[in-house]
Amino acid sequence: MALTLATSSVLGFRAPAPTMMARASKGVAELEELAAGQKIPGLSEGIWDPLGFTKLNLWDIGEEGTIGWLRHAEIKHGRVAMAGFVGFCVHANHIVFPWAVTGGPLADKAGGPTTMFADISAAGSPLDQWDAVPTAGKLQILGTIALLEYVGETTTKAKPHYTKGGLPGYVPPLKEFEGVPHPVPFNLYDPFNLFANRDEAAKARGRNVEVNNGRAAMLGIFGLISASKGLIVPGLDGLGLDQSTAEPMGFFGPNDGGLPFVQQMLDQWNAPF
Repeated sequence: MALTLATSSVLGFRAPAPTMMARASKGVAELEELAAGQKIPGLSEGIWDPLGFTKLNLWDIGEEGTIGWLRHAEIKHGRVAMAGFVGFCVHANHIVFPWAVTGGPLADKAGGPTTMFADISAAGSPLDQWDAVPTAGKLQILGTIALLEYVGETTTKAKPHYTKGGLPGYVPPLKEFEGVPHPVPFNLYDPFNLFANRDEAAKARGRNVEVNNGRAAMLGIFGLISASKGLIVPGLDGLGLDQSTAEPMGFFGPNDGGLPFVQQMLDQWNAPF
């Protein structure tokens, strides 16, 4: 299992044009080495690539560059899925911060409407809770995603791009990154420097564990979303998940109609076939 489900994440992000920098990647041979460390005994042997993604040449960056891009996409989507799975479980149990997300004495000294985290939680399932998040909050999240994408795509001579021999999944330290518009006290990885002295073997094992956990989380979050939309998901049918009328694949919802083009998008969703 080397590319697995995340190879379907080809709706990810386009890689930059190739350069003459030598690639350290070994292509399929590297995937075979990784598969030996990532496999789950009894469930997988070697590389599972039924659609032939390992033989593609996306954007004319070659097979090795394409594999680097696909590996990076899998790791990134796995990280998002792990965060989403944990977040879904937290919000499905209506665990919230006890303060205001907008308004309130700490957020708006001039007064105005106050939205508590509990108000968002009261919307129902985690999918409906997302629709209840104020538009300004969604724009902040979208801006943070854009910033992380910018940081992750930045390369140096010491840290080449993941399509040119760099380490897939690597994100430069945010604390030292010059392009961040405000100080960041912690890095995404190891914010408290607990693993600074890990040897390379331990780091390699950790990366394999991360990939496998990400693959499981991708299955898990889509299973939870499907069960919330009334689909039959073995193992989740008896959990009593709140059912949702929200559109799970839409970033913006009915409360965001004031943004450009959002209302037209929503009208198309609701239009009869």
